[in-house]
Amino acid sequence: MNASFRRCPVPVLARRTLVTAALALGAAAGAWAQAYPARAVKLVVPYAPGGSADIAARLVTDEWGKALGASLFIENKGGAGGNIGVDMVAKAPPDGYTIGLQTVSLAINPSLTAKMPYDTLKDLAPIGMVASSQHVLVVHNALPAKNLKELIALLKAKPGQYSYGSAGAGSTFHMSAELFKAVAGTPIVHIPYRGGGPAMIDTMSGQVAMSFPVLSAAQPHVQAGKLRALGVTGTKRSPLMPEVPTIAEAGLPGYAFETWFIVFAPAGTPRPIIDKLNTTLNQALGTPALKERMAKDGFDPIPSTPEQARARLEQEMPQWAKLIKERGITAE
Repeated sequence: MNASFRRCPVPVLARRTLVTAALALGAAAGAWAQAYPARAVKLVVPYAPGGSADIAARLVTDEWGKALGASLFIENKGGAGGNIGVDMVAKAPPDGYTIGLQTVSLAINPSLTAKMPYDTLKDLAPIGMVASSQHVLVVHNALPAKNLKELIALLKAKPGQYSYGSAGAGSTFHMSAELFKAVAGTPIVHIPYRGGGPAMIDTMSGQVAMSFPVLSAAQPHVQAGKLRALGVTGTKRSPLMPEVPTIAEAGLPGYAFETWFIVFAPAGTPRPIIDKLNTTLNQALGTPALKERMAKDGFDPIPSTPEQARARLEQEMPQWAKLIKERGITAE
C-alpha cells in the first residue's frame, strides 16, 4: 500500500470527495441559473379567465417577463377550487418552466378538501407574494334590496331561497361569502362555478342573487349599471369605488376579508432558479408602470422573499383550518 495513501485517513478522503462534488454541483447549478430561462415560462392560473387570480396574473406577466428575459404565458386550468391547476404545477418537471399563481385559497384548501391531490408545504416551492386585493358584494339589479341592511333582512326573512355564485369551493369568492354568512347569520345557497367570470355573469343574468367578485372585475359592470354594489370587503373604502362603503361600515361590524396572491414552483426546483424568479418578480412589482396598473385595478403589490411567502402560508393555514372547523364550512 502506498505510504502517502496510508497517511490520509478514509474519512478525510471522503470529505474531500464530498467537497469536490458539492463544488461541482454548485457550479452546475450556477450555470443552469445563468442559462435559465432558455424558453417561455408557463404561468398556470387555476381558475377560468376573468377572476381575481387571472387578473393578477395578466397584470404582472408583461413586466415580469421583461425582467426575467423571457415571455410568460398564462394557462387557465380551473376546477376543484383551484386544486386541479395547482396540482398540475406540483406534478410538473421542477425546471422553472411551469409555475403557478394562486390566491389565499392555497392556505384554505387543505382544510376544506378531504382528499388533497398534493401537499401544499411539501410539493410546492413558494417563489414570492404578488399582491393583495379586496372583493365587493354585488347583487342582481332585480333583487329587492338597495343596501346591505335590507339585503340581510331579506335573506333572514326567506332562508335558503337565495343563492350566491363563487369561483369554486375554497375560492376567495366562496370564503368571503361564507364569512359573510357566519357574521350576518344568513343562510345563502352556495353555487360553485369554474371561475369568477362565470359566477359574475350569472349574477348579472339573475341565475344567482349575488356574488363576491374581486373589485377590478366587478367595477365595469357596476359602473354600467349591470350590478349593484352593496359593500367592499376590506377594512377601508377602495379608490376604485369610493362611493361604496365597507361591509362593516354598511351595517355588519366585525366583517373584513382581503385576498392575496402567491406564485410558486414545483418542489425540487433548483434554488438558483427560484431566486431568479423571485428577484425578477420583485423587480417587476417595483416598476412605476406596474404599480400604476395595479392601483387602477385595486391591487396592492407585496414584494417578498420565498421564505416570507412560505411563512405566510404556514401562518394562515391553521387560522383558516380553525374557522372552517368552527363554522362547518364544506367544499360543496
